[in-house]
Amino acid sequence: MLAEITAQLTSHREVIARIETELTPLIADTVTLLVETFTNGGKLLVMGNGGSAADAQHFVAEIVGRFKMERRALPAVALSTDTSILTAIGNDYGFEVVFSRQVEALALPGDLVVGISTSGNSPNVLKALELARSMGCRTVGLLGRDGGSIKSVCDVALVVSTTDTPRVQEGHITIIHILCDLMEKSMFSKQ
Repeated sequence: MLAEITAQLTSHREVIARIETELTPLIADTVTLLVETFTNGGKLLVMGNGGSAADAQHFVAEIVGRFKMERRALPAVALSTDTSILTAIGNDYGFEVVFSRQVEALALPGDLVVGISTSGNSPNVLKALELARSMGCRTVGLLGRDGGSIKSVCDVALVVSTTDTPRVQEGHITIIHILCDLMEKSMFSKQ
């Protein structure tokens, strides 16, 4: 058992090292998109399924509440949290549109829409990001594996390039924390 624990921690460190090597400039680009969105009066919409839904909620909680700094609340919505909306849309239209229907209702040009998918192929996330782009929103993907079909509809694709889903999720939450920290420092450290 001890060897397995060591192996898993080693795998985690390898994925984090790849994120540093492969994604640092793209993370910086995403921070810029966040700052531009909030500075220009836009909002953040975030979505995902399963563990990625939990990550979407976590991301939004850090934005609306705070990450580390005392600051004003920023506008952000997790599209995976309202069970009445999710079940009504899923029942009436199908699960493939549970996020795109919300994007249609809530997104405005200049908003930032983030889709989280460990496979990069979640049909409902793909459909919502396609719609968001057509509406004049910026799009970011927190993705896994090779980025899948979602990668092509993202202005910035943050692809944690491993097939090990738990390591992808660990990479995503690390990236989310970096985004929140650098966004806060960029927007609020001079106040």
